[in-house]
Formats: sequence, C-alpha cells, structure tokens
Amino acid sequence: MGHRREFEIAFVGLKPGVHEYSYEIIDKFFEPFQQQDFRNCKADVKLHLDKKSNFMLLKFEIGGSLEVICDRCNNFLPLQLWDEFNITVKMVEDPEVANEQEEDPDVYYISRGESHVDVANWIYEFINLSIPMHKSCSYEKMDGPYCNPSAMDVLKKLEPEEKEVKENPIWKGLEKFKNLEDN
Repeated sequence: MGHRREFEIAFVGLKPGVHEYSYEIIDKFFEPFQQQDFRNCKADVKLHLDKKSNFMLLKFEIGGSLEVICDRCNNFLPLQLWDEFNITVKMVEDPEVANEQEEDPDVYYISRGESHVDVANWIYEFINLSIPMHKSCSYEKMDGPYCNPSAMDVLKKLEPEEKEVKENPIWKGLEKFKNLEDN
C-alpha cells in the first residue's frame, strides 16, 4: 500500500485537548485496498482527537453516501452512511506485544517514540463497518425506484406453489383442549 501522508497525524506537537480533522473519502481512497463491494463513495469523515498525556481518544464520525448492490434484485442501491467509532491509542514501551495481548478491539498501542499516527486503515475499516450486512431495497414487493423488475419476475417464478393444507387426523382431538385454556 502506498504511503499517504495526508492520513498521518503528527500528535507530538499537539497541545493536550481536542483537535478536529476532516477527510473527504472517494473511490480513489480504496484503490490500495482490495476490491470493494460498493462504488461512488462520497464519505465525510470527521475525526476528533482528544490528546492526553499518555494516550489519545479518537472519535470517528462517518457520514456521506455510496452505492451497494442490492442482495435481492442485484441493482445498485444508494446507501446513506452514518456511524461513530471510538479508538483509544495508548503509548507503551512494547506495542507489538501489547497489541497481541489486547482483547478490546477499540484499544491500540503505539511506541512511546512514535510521533505520528496513521488513521487511513481505521477510516477504511470504519466505512466498511458502516455498511449493513443485509443490503436490500426497502420495498417488500420490490416495486421501489431502484428495484430491478426482471429480478422480481424471476423470484416469483421460483416461489413454491401454495398447496392446500390438509388437516392431520392425529391432532383433531386436541382442538377441544385448546378452548379449555381460554376459560
């Protein structure tokens, strides 16, 4: 992955307190990463970095939009992004060991000698986590503005035909007990 300095924050020179950063993320941002399940990303990431003496609190606010493929009709579907994520960055002597032992995914360790923190991987991860697992048109009948009508026709053909339900004689005698519970 190429080195992108715009996502590196030099925290050593920062005064303690809250510092704000804004990033506009488009499809070009994802090129160094693997193939994505979306396109036309126009995400706005606001980062609030609260610097303390031995750690930093990072709050990422993800907003914007992108297009995903509908799980039902296979058409592109616009999706609004909105989510928040928090990361605590702690400074320790041996960050590799600390990161391996840490069970909380929201805590990350860096060396006391570090002067920069790279937020590109977190932005990538948080945008992907903002996308729901199930992506479908919100219309149950698939008659929405983004639905693929030919997919609806195929799905209707695949539906099983409704068969007439026949009463099973084994359960016939139990109906009289059902009415007893109501009394």
